[in-house]
Amino acid sequence: MGRAGSGARGAAAAGAAAGRLLLLLLLARPSPAAAGDTSKSDTRLVSEQFSQSPQKLSFYSWYGSARLFHFRVPPDTVLLRWLLQVSQGGDPTCAKVEITVYFRYGAPPVINPLGTSFPANTSMQPSFLIKMLQSNASINISHPAPGDWFVAAHLPPSSQKIELKGFIPTCAYIFQPDMLVVRVAEVSILEPNTPFPQILLSRPSYLKIFIPEYTQELLLELQGCVSNRSLGCPVHLTVGSATLPGNFQKVLTCTDPTQTCRLLLPSPPWDRWLQVTAKSLAGPHALVAFSTLASLTVCRPWIVNFHHLLQNSPNQSRNTSSGLLPPSPGYQDLGRSGTAGGGPFCLLSYQVMREDVDVLSVHFRPLDRASVLVQSDMPSVMQLHLSTGMDSGGSLTISLWANKSVIANNTLVKVCVNAASPFLGFNTSLNCTTAFFQGYPLALSTVSRKANLIIPYPETDSWYLSLQLVCLQSPEECEKSSVLVETALSLVPCLNDCGPYGQCLLLRRHGYLYAGCSCKAGWRGWSCTDDSTAQTVAQQRMAVLLLTLSNLLFLAPIALSVYRCLLVEASVYAYTMFFSTFYHACDQPGEAVLCILNYDTLQYCDFLGSGVSIWVTILCMARLKAALKYVLLLLGTLVFAMSLQLDRRGAWNMMGPCLFAFVIMVTIWVYRCGHRRHCYPTSWQRWVFYLLPGISMATVAISIYTSMMTSSNYYYTHSIWHMLLAGSTAFLLPPRDKHTEPWTCSQKLTCHYQICKNHQEELYTVT
Repeated sequence: MGRAGSGARGAAAAGAAAGRLLLLLLLARPSPAAAGDTSKSDTRLVSEQFSQSPQKLSFYSWYGSARLFHFRVPPDTVLLRWLLQVSQGGDPTCAKVEITVYFRYGAPPVINPLGTSFPANTSMQPSFLIKMLQSNASINISHPAPGDWFVAAHLPPSSQKIELKGFIPTCAYIFQPDMLVVRVAEVSILEPNTPFPQILLSRPSYLKIFIPEYTQELLLELQGCVSNRSLGCPVHLTVGSATLPGNFQKVLTCTDPTQTCRLLLPSPPWDRWLQVTAKSLAGPHALVAFSTLASLTVCRPWIVNFHHLLQNSPNQSRNTSSGLLPPSPGYQDLGRSGTAGGGPFCLLSYQVMREDVDVLSVHFRPLDRASVLVQSDMPSVMQLHLSTGMDSGGSLTISLWANKSVIANNTLVKVCVNAASPFLGFNTSLNCTTAFFQGYPLALSTVSRKANLIIPYPETDSWYLSLQLVCLQSPEECEKSSVLVETALSLVPCLNDCGPYGQCLLLRRHGYLYAGCSCKAGWRGWSCTDDSTAQTVAQQRMAVLLLTLSNLLFLAPIALSVYRCLLVEASVYAYTMFFSTFYHACDQPGEAVLCILNYDTLQYCDFLGSGVSIWVTILCMARLKAALKYVLLLLGTLVFAMSLQLDRRGAWNMMGPCLFAFVIMVTIWVYRCGHRRHCYPTSWQRWVFYLLPGISMATVAISIYTSMMTSSNYYYTHSIWHMLLAGSTAFLLPPRDKHTEPWTCSQKLTCHYQICKNHQEELYTVT
């Protein structure tokens, strides 16, 4: 392994001398023209603005409550500004609420506003966020990384109260982010091993260098630096791009004249351009001249031949100088940055096949399903391509295991998972940190021979899995040792499909798809694994029994209706009891679930039965004539069916027809009071023992239904609502007519044969 361009020291010295001569010539001129300082307005910079349609924010209950925005930052961007706008619509009496906005590069932000726990072995970075009220705000990011950027916003966590639509003020909070970028139209190319002379005055100089694949180190040096008004080299060098939530930009400040101004970056990101920005620290009118030299240390990969690997014993020595595993014939040199031929190998490269299974579902496996050979002299590297643009919406799962017998005592298999470039410095450090990324460390040993890692919403990039055998006491023990490690690598939409108490849902924002878990039965968390508020199986069964058996109280109004020969009313109450019972049996979030029809049908029939029950009860109390009564019953049922189809959750869709029926009843009662010159109903016993208790129970039921139900007490309050509704119906049903005997309806439904005479045809028929 050698440094490419180490023989170019003479060229560097010549460049430094040329820089000093150029500086002296420029100092003699009255108006200096530094690089990038051609005029007052920097013509190199171009501004662009991007916007997306606004979205209505929601109170947070799960990840689907957050509104996601997806932007793409163009290359060579030097300034990114987010313009955040919040507006309020609906009722002007709505209170101001705090809005939380998250930012992340490469993938949607992983957020946890409820403070729930994540699954075991999950690694996540804290999100960068700001909190704002209903006002405008802006966020500036210098030198942002090009590519995908995501913004997510939501209102505070939702309350447990179940609110009815139409009884609360309609508050709408509209959020819209705009992205303003300033990019450089012309960027200077920094060639490896070639000094690049620069002259700075007041404006920065923008450079970029291409980092080819298998680059092990990048060394930046400032040579021949002189200034006309200060000592040393007053230059501020920024290398890399800013990402959120973490920012690993490297900054080099060259103010000390006694020290060499250089910056060494291990494992820079492969196969991409790296931004370099140089600014002068010498003052507004001082001039600084220097030369920038970039040297690349290339890495010679050992691309494993799997057929040859399977022919060798796992315990056989894998010394790189023995030639047991020759590199792949298809390997080529690294181009203009230097060649790898002739140098020692520095990594074992295992080819990985990507198998797309479904949306956000990918399997990665080594070719021929071979194990990964891990040794001590060089890391074994596997590359996982998560660069399709959609892969960042799932969860990356990594599972490693090794047989206990093949791992010797006092030895470890160290593993690092990194994005953009692999970690190669196991011999010097074990912190898994590359030039611009903090990796995820894992380890296999005789004590723990399995390791798992879960990365929710991994960044869109090439991910690398680096493994190397490390001896804790004497490195000589590992020289002839090797370990075979089995791997299970996959990208899944939701971990374990959100478990038994969750549902994995695919969410979409324009063309971008991402997954989230919607939990139930009190379970919470990213994958519905937080059981701090979960319901036990006994509690779930108790909830089902309360919500279903409470409907049996409708047997009282059913029997009473049949007793008083109100067959239509009895049919409606039986319909309501049946569908309410099986709807709540199907509506349970846990294990105790029974669905005889699809959920939507049961819910519609339950809502329809509840509304029609109230409608027929009020019309029955009005005691209309039979023809008018049945016409209104049929019309009311049709109106309920239409209104529930328009908006099933709208409170006034149910309350409107019921209030209309109540107005009809009151009108009839007032008319009878005036016609008879006596209060109607006439009996005080009817008022005291029937009407007042029924009205009181109905009032309490409506109060509970509209203002007291929460997610935690729903099973109790809604069961009480069932019982109060059935009880009030039994009390409010009018008494039978005085001339009508009880149970007389059965006499009208004859079941025996009788002779009927047809007078028109004068024929006798048996029916």
